[in-house]
Amino acid sequence: QVHLVESGGGLIQAGGSLGLSCAASGRTARSYAMGWFRQAPGNEREFVAAINWSGKNEYYADSVKGRFTISRDNAKNTVYLRMNSLKPEDTAVYYCAAKQDYTNSDYAAAKDYTNWGQGTQVTVSS
Repeated sequence: QVHLVESGGGLIQAGGSLGLSCAASGRTARSYAMGWFRQAPGNEREFVAAINWSGKNEYYADSVKGRFTISRDNAKNTVYLRMNSLKPEDTAVYYCAAKQDYTNSDYAAAKDYTNWGQGTQVTVSS
């Protein structure tokens, strides 16, 4: 079982930058694919970014491509999301998620993730 704890959310002005962290516990955490999802009030949870177990492959939603960067440090069992050029529409609760990695995995499918963090609020003011 993998336990996830996010940190780093907050209030930021549009155009600013913010970094999120997700600390994973559990012996097999470093073999898991990791993803970031977000959910704004009244909206469904949506995919933001994902990274495979080794960190060699990254995946992004079109809405954040070029602005957000996902990375991981397996020695620290931590995944990061660096968010630049933030927009008011990026306001949401951001969730970290984990799943066992496998070939041809659909990294954007929330239903495939088995472990979720509690979420951290990101608010971007205009």
